[in-house]
Amino acid sequence: MGDATAAVLHGVEDLRVENYEVPEVGLDDAILRVEACGLCGTDHELYTGHIPAPYPVVPGHETVGVIEAVGEKAAEKWQVGIGDRVAIECWQSCGTCDPCRAGIYRRCTRHGMTDIYGMIPTAREPSLFGGYATHHYLSPDSLVLPVPEGLSAVEATLFNPLGAGIKWGVEVPKTQEGDFVAILGPGIRGLCAVVATRDAGAAFVAVTGYGPNDHPRLELALAMGADLVVDVAEEDPARKFRDATGGRLADVVVDVTANAPTAFGQAVRLSAVDGTIVLAGVRGQKGAPDLHTDAIIWKEITVKGALGVDAPVYRKALELLAARAFPFELFSRREVGLGDVSELLTSMAGKGSEPPPVHGVIVPEL
Repeated sequence: MGDATAAVLHGVEDLRVENYEVPEVGLDDAILRVEACGLCGTDHELYTGHIPAPYPVVPGHETVGVIEAVGEKAAEKWQVGIGDRVAIECWQSCGTCDPCRAGIYRRCTRHGMTDIYGMIPTAREPSLFGGYATHHYLSPDSLVLPVPEGLSAVEATLFNPLGAGIKWGVEVPKTQEGDFVAILGPGIRGLCAVVATRDAGAAFVAVTGYGPNDHPRLELALAMGADLVVDVAEEDPARKFRDATGGRLADVVVDVTANAPTAFGQAVRLSAVDGTIVLAGVRGQKGAPDLHTDAIIWKEITVKGALGVDAPVYRKALELLAARAFPFELFSRREVGLGDVSELLTSMAGKGSEPPPVHGVIVPEL
């Protein structure tokens, strides 16, 4: 079928553009021509070595493109045809094991955590298992999501962070109309959680950030629908929340910070009695200083960890994007070709000369 080009991660900050042969498809698999792939925080953590990878690997798990070739069985299963624009879920699902039947396919006994797109080594044929490439192989157990008409490929890459906002901000904590919400972290998933909780009918939404570099993103949070923003380097978030709400605290706290050890302690202070805290931001082995654990007991707080998102939620995200009810066009964005991915990853990791954009996107054809 010709050649594919991919950006391949061989080690820490060692990304090389290489060529592969595009495989032929069988009855139950497909080839995607990648139009755009969003850049996730885990991508730059893979690049910088904070997360181990099975090198060499083609990264990228926020992939959107068009079906270039598809087997008869796959086309029927996914209800797609050649030329259709689709988004690709990062997990794979056998569909038959108990976790898959229960809808928890991230625990699939055949695939589980070992077959996540963007984390599969190139040593496994046919190598093209990530979005940093012109072509992406879709195995028979892929989860393929049709993109609504009217959404460009770059816009549609927001399906992943917005899906996380819906899952972590609404579905996991069961956010209800009228709830008061605090979102810790103004990254793209925090901003998407603003949209999701507002769309769910939250009565009050606050967003926290840390330091001057977060100020533009806090301003963006206000534009996306937040009622209050707080720089926790300067002000106490629980006090500011109470002052703004007439003494109320948050029914739901969503922690999507990255490597922010004190955030969990802030979440507990922000939480109301019987509140729910969703932990989705990882902080390695740094622990949680300033955490008042007894307050979890006194307030009878529910703490839930959130690992992934599922295909039904990604479909909701694509529908919400297509509705254009929120100003996602305000997100600062940088699009690069495969040859400039290293520079973008460095910027997104906070090591560039300028603050990183909210939304980084790889467009292979650039």
